[in-house]
Amino acid sequence: MSTPTIVWFRDDLRLADNAALTWAAERGPVVGLYVHETVGRSLGRAAAWWLRRSLDALREALPAPLIELEGDPREIVPRFARELGAAVTWNRRYYLTDVDAAVKEATGAVSHPGYLLTEPWEVRANPYRVFTPFFNAARSLLLDAPPTPLPVPDITPADIDPATVDAPGEPAWAATLAQHNTPGEDAARARLAEFIASSADYDNNALDGLTSGLSPHLRFGEISPAEVWLAAVDAGAWAFARQLLWRDFAWHRYYHVPKMETKNVREKFDRFDWEWTPNAVPGTTAAAFAQPEMDPGAQHLIELAAWQSGRTGIPLVDAGMRELWATGRMHNRVRMVTGSWLTKNLGIHWRHGEEWFWDTLVDADAASNAFNWQWVAGSGDDAAPYFRIFNPLTQAEKFDPHGSYVARWLPDTADYPEPMADVKQSRLRALAAYDDIKNG
Repeated sequence: MSTPTIVWFRDDLRLADNAALTWAAERGPVVGLYVHETVGRSLGRAAAWWLRRSLDALREALPAPLIELEGDPREIVPRFARELGAAVTWNRRYYLTDVDAAVKEATGAVSHPGYLLTEPWEVRANPYRVFTPFFNAARSLLLDAPPTPLPVPDITPADIDPATVDAPGEPAWAATLAQHNTPGEDAARARLAEFIASSADYDNNALDGLTSGLSPHLRFGEISPAEVWLAAVDAGAWAFARQLLWRDFAWHRYYHVPKMETKNVREKFDRFDWEWTPNAVPGTTAAAFAQPEMDPGAQHLIELAAWQSGRTGIPLVDAGMRELWATGRMHNRVRMVTGSWLTKNLGIHWRHGEEWFWDTLVDADAASNAFNWQWVAGSGDDAAPYFRIFNPLTQAEKFDPHGSYVARWLPDTADYPEPMADVKQSRLRALAAYDDIKNG
């Protein structure tokens, strides 16, 4: 048989519209590889839960062997390629680019697009920092040259035994994640069909409105954004198509600002007096965040723990945080409200919120999580102005007028706490703090 080709799967756990897999299949025998990488940021526990099940679904569907290895891909991929005498290919990602460059130099790998609708260098050479002009330019590109998703290729398996690595420990709330989520390519395509059939009812704001439910499937590449885009455009679901390009925008910005999860994009916010505990470990008690040099009763740690567990005394905020814990998801509108409450009303650094969402969201990815937290905090690109502070009471009145969302996730209020901060007074404190830096 001809020389095998290794398809290094990363955030593209699907067979359909997979350019790397198609390229490999056209060359000859195929072997799949997934590396549980020990470089870069470790997955949060909810995303790791999803990944394990997504890999299991891919293994069942892939006609070729799928090898799982753990370590630094700069060592693993070239060594594995040498052992097999194999070529290497993959679909591009837009983080750990130094790692990919080293592997490509060592193996002569061929890379392909497919994780985004537009490559970060495609829309224009000087990258946009504001979404609306980016959206208009990217949409024009896509309408002028619509993507053409690839079918599932005919795959000849390489003669090699599949291998897995030990699964990570399950998060404490894995049982509830399983009740609300079904990872895998088949589930992604079924969810897309279900959503498109009802997409006329799509409302990105109403808390009881229709949502796509596709974000974790897109995050792990179980369905391609091109396939989703074409279905949305064909259905006239332009509000949803706009959200797909918001995802692209986040990745375009992250590609150019790769430390976004730790560094304020707008540098004047480096002087902002957010409460912050370096190297905090996500948990549900204040003690989990306390450092040896810090008073374990520090007020912001207590407030942070209450926010995490949905015990702030603000019903819409608490309902959202409990939805997150139970499902690994949160409605987009509520993400903005909970983020605004943490960063502006409580004055706690957006990085604490980003870390918690990273650990508990099944759809957490490096770009969208950091970008959206900086957007709501006011420190990022095209951010909501800092003085735009989401009032959780009026937001509930407007987007949950019958209280059904809050009732679903906050059913028992018998021992419900008093609000930890006054909405109006905490807003004034936030504005006063912003006045100290806004002219810098």
